[in-house]
Amino acid sequence: MKSIQKIEFHIGTREELLPGFADDFPYIASRAELDKYAGRFVPWHWHRTVELFYMESGTLEYFTPKGKWVFPAGSGGMLNSNVLHMTKVLSQKEETVQLLHIFDVSFLAGERGSRIAQKYIDPLVQAAQIEMLPLFPGNPAQEEVLKLIREAFRIPGEGIGYEMELRNALSRIWLRLFLGAEPMLSGAGEADKSSDRLKRMMVYIHEHYPERIAVSEVAAAAFLSERECFRVFRGCLNMTPVEYIKSYRLQMACRMLAGGRETVTAVSHACGLGSGSYFGKVFREYAGCTPTQYRARWQDCDR
Repeated sequence: MKSIQKIEFHIGTREELLPGFADDFPYIASRAELDKYAGRFVPWHWHRTVELFYMESGTLEYFTPKGKWVFPAGSGGMLNSNVLHMTKVLSQKEETVQLLHIFDVSFLAGERGSRIAQKYIDPLVQAAQIEMLPLFPGNPAQEEVLKLIREAFRIPGEGIGYEMELRNALSRIWLRLFLGAEPMLSGAGEADKSSDRLKRMMVYIHEHYPERIAVSEVAAAAFLSERECFRVFRGCLNMTPVEYIKSYRLQMACRMLAGGRETVTAVSHACGLGSGSYFGKVFREYAGCTPTQYRARWQDCDR
C-alpha cells in the first residue's frame, strides 16, 4: 500500500491521475495522510474508478453535488464512479488517515456486457442518484462490510494468487453493497446532466485560469447560457462561477507556494490574481495567513 500526501490531476482537468494504475490490473491501494495535503483538504475532482475507503484515524468530511457526510475513525464508504467530490479534514488534534481501495469495475465484471456487469455492476455504477454509500459502526450489515474492507488490505501482495484473492474479496464487498442499495436502484430516474456540464466548465477554467475569464466563456464551454451556468454552479457546488474561478486560482497559488521558489509576485500573476496587494488580501482571507507565511509552513513540512 502506497502512502500519499497530495493529489495529482490529468493536465487541464480535475480528473484524478492515479500513478501505478495499470490496464492489466486496474487497482491500487493507498494510505492517504490527509494532514499533509496542502491546506488539509482535497479540492473538487473526480475519477472513473470506484473508491472504497476506511477511516483509520481522524475525521473527514466529504462533499458531493447532492450531499455531505462526516466520516469519523472506524467508518467508511463507497464513492461511485465519476462523482464530483471534495474532502476536508475536521480533526485538529489527531492524524487523519484514510485507507483506499481504488479500482475500475472491469476488475470485477470482466468483459464489458458480461452477465456480472449487467446484473450487479452497471445498475449501481450508472445510478446517478447514488453518489455515496456511507458505512458506519453500529449497523450490523454495514459493520460487516467495513470489516471486509479492512481485511482486504491485509491480503499479502507478494504471494501466489494475490490478484485472484483480492478480486474475490472486492466482489464479496460489492455484492453486499449492491444488496444494500437495491431499494434505491428501483427508484432510478433520468440522469442529472448538471454534473457533466459542470465538469466541462471546470475543465475550461482549469485550462485558462491564468487568463482573464468571462462567465460567458465558461458557459459556452458547456453550451449553456450565463443564467444556466450560474444555476449549475450554485446547485452543485454552492458557489458562483466567479467564486469558483477565484478559489481555483488560490488553490493553484497554494500549490506553487508550497512546491516552488517563484516570488510571491510571480505566483500572483501566474495564477491570474493580478497585483501583489490584491493577492495578499484575498490570500489571507482564503488561507488565514500571508503567502510568505504559507510557503514557510508547508515547505517546512517537507523537511
